[in-house]
Amino acid sequence: MTTLRHSRFAAALLAVALAGIAWADTSTQQAGSKEFVPTVGQSGKDVIWVPTPQTLVDRMLDMAGLTPDDTLVDLGSGDGRTVITAAKRGAKARGIEYNPDMVALSRSAALREGVGDRAAFEQADIFESDFSDADVVTLFLLPNLNLKLRPMLLDMAPGTRVVSNSFTMGDWEPDETAEAEGCTNYCIAYKWVVPAKVEGSWALPDGKLQLTQNYQFVEGTVSRGGNTTPVTEGRLNGSTLTFKAGEDEYIAVVEGSQMQVKVNGQGNLSAKKEG
Repeated sequence: MTTLRHSRFAAALLAVALAGIAWADTSTQQAGSKEFVPTVGQSGKDVIWVPTPQTLVDRMLDMAGLTPDDTLVDLGSGDGRTVITAAKRGAKARGIEYNPDMVALSRSAALREGVGDRAAFEQADIFESDFSDADVVTLFLLPNLNLKLRPMLLDMAPGTRVVSNSFTMGDWEPDETAEAEGCTNYCIAYKWVVPAKVEGSWALPDGKLQLTQNYQFVEGTVSRGGNTTPVTEGRLNGSTLTFKAGEDEYIAVVEGSQMQVKVNGQGNLSAKKEG
């Protein structure tokens, strides 16, 4: 599967290059301009540079539900278009890019677009950077790099939204998949919501909740009143856990080692993680 994806990546890259997709201000095309002009397919530290179509940038930010209260970090920010678009929507946005020429280009573009106060760019290695403050993380990398980043992403605050152009996160299933309209190459985006960590034993006032977790999917048992019932349809959306046990529907809000639980919309049971 990885080989096939890489082949598709190369084929699509050629199509992009032939189509002449690029995102540079026309002023950089003028004779005598000294500003760096990126080239589709230019080499980078971990990947070659291929710009994300603007239609997909917009779709990715829509999927993320980006608001002016959010902080977005784009990993491998390239020419800065995702960061600049996020800043235009009122968010605080930061790009991490290894190529210093691309960083300088992005900073200039942010100033031209009037978002220099909300769009920041740093020259750094994404694997050596701290982006734990992000509410939204965007990326356009290869599958092996996504897998390398996955543990870092899963350790972020529950509810953090992660949106990837074209490539998935291995066996971490996306919560949402979407395709941009009017797009010809690299048109699919995947979204994940970082789940809270709930695996283990939780003490209820009248029993116990035993959970196992596979990313956002949860199984286990509920023991109450002398009866033990399997957990079904267990799923996390950030820090909110929903599941069924027999005929009862549970909604729990997780805050670290504490959990507030409602059963069939009633009550407010406090659960504490054991061990």
